[in-house]
Amino acid sequence: MNKKLEHKAESCWKIYSSPDHKSEMNGLADRYLDFLTKCKTERETVEYVRKAVEDAGFSDNLDSSACYKVFRDKTIFIARKGKRPLAEGFRLVGAHADAPRLDLKQHPLYEEVGIGMAKTHYYGGIRKYQWLARPLSLHGVVVTKEGKKISIVIGEKDSDPVLTIGDLLPHLAYKQADKKLSDAFEAEKLNIIMGHSLSESEDDSGDDVDPSVKTKILEILNEKYGIVEEDLFSSEMYIVPAGPARYVGLDKSIIGAYGQDDRVCVFLALQAMLSEPEPEYTQIVLFYDKEEIGSEGSTGAKSLFFEYTLQDLIDAWEPDVKLSHVLMKGKALSTDVHAAVDPDYQDVHEKLNSAYFGYGPCFCKFTGHRGKVGANDAHPEYVGWLRGILAEAGVPWQMAELGKVDLGGGGTVAKFLAVYGMDIIDFGTPVIGMHSPFELTSKVDVYATYQAFRAFLRN
Repeated sequence: MNKKLEHKAESCWKIYSSPDHKSEMNGLADRYLDFLTKCKTERETVEYVRKAVEDAGFSDNLDSSACYKVFRDKTIFIARKGKRPLAEGFRLVGAHADAPRLDLKQHPLYEEVGIGMAKTHYYGGIRKYQWLARPLSLHGVVVTKEGKKISIVIGEKDSDPVLTIGDLLPHLAYKQADKKLSDAFEAEKLNIIMGHSLSESEDDSGDDVDPSVKTKILEILNEKYGIVEEDLFSSEMYIVPAGPARYVGLDKSIIGAYGQDDRVCVFLALQAMLSEPEPEYTQIVLFYDKEEIGSEGSTGAKSLFFEYTLQDLIDAWEPDVKLSHVLMKGKALSTDVHAAVDPDYQDVHEKLNSAYFGYGPCFCKFTGHRGKVGANDAHPEYVGWLRGILAEAGVPWQMAELGKVDLGGGGTVAKFLAVYGMDIIDFGTPVIGMHSPFELTSKVDVYATYQAFRAFLRN
């Protein structure tokens, strides 16, 4: 058979082997590690993005040719005029800024056997046992009844204490070991160890009160942030892994960090847009919240924030153009990560249609589960067009689906944008350990994804 007729993926390490590529790749990876270390919540991520686009000259006035709009500090719309009018369509890269985590409950604080604890409710799809016996940090925002907004971060500085969830010692875990995994680790036991020492406070009359570990925790929060227990009712308090993003492997070829699903695509889409200041078509970059729980709420992809903001942009740039006309001319990438084959768990993948570390960003033509239920299924005309622009740019890529048919499946924001009639497909960086507290990406895949986003946004 003529080998030229066959498709054979090539390692990105071969394609990007020149000193210039390696230098650019390493610089991008260093900046990406810094971003992951600083951005562990959607609010922190959106604020990082807002500052970056402002530093690049973008305005929060939609009349500007380079503009942005932030909504509720959790989602952001960024646009730049192209050489062609908006009426001819746009190039949109969408990603989500939220990640699986533990949220403090409304009444979190309590004391048990001399230890101060906090109750949690997990957010998104986690494997509960992965959150036990590891350093954790507290990130969040508290709003007082006077309307004062207070940001809280504990556990990230070297001088900070960290938090944790205790685990059962193996000597007493025989019954637990015999249970199914789903039964052995209970959500109501994902309780945070907050402290252990007793308060030494007085009440308002000056009388001594019974010492309490819970009171001691409240005293510390009050001294550091000026808040009281009631303020926790109007707060968003997240428990996330503590510590910086790190290189993994003796060759520093892998990036390990919390929240790479989907902040890798957030970071790379931002960097790609800032690197392509003179596009042919209008560029739009859109970062959502709430993808991990079904894209619900006013800041998720099911909301009308994108539609309303695009209408405002049309009114500012080309007021005689219909919203529906612009939407149906659009081309979009739903940039979310894809499961790479884990060397220890190869059996859950159908290898011919799986993503591999080091072979570039991955197209997922359809998502959903089992019989493609709940899927966006990209049209072949659009897939062919994307192949063409990536080939012209010399960017490697791969095509896969998520696991074996009866075992795998998942969802993204693609189907919520597809309803507008635009062309859209899922496309993102392969990840090992997705939804774990320490996800892994290949440094060369991160670089290849960045180059792919650049090619798309400048086309």
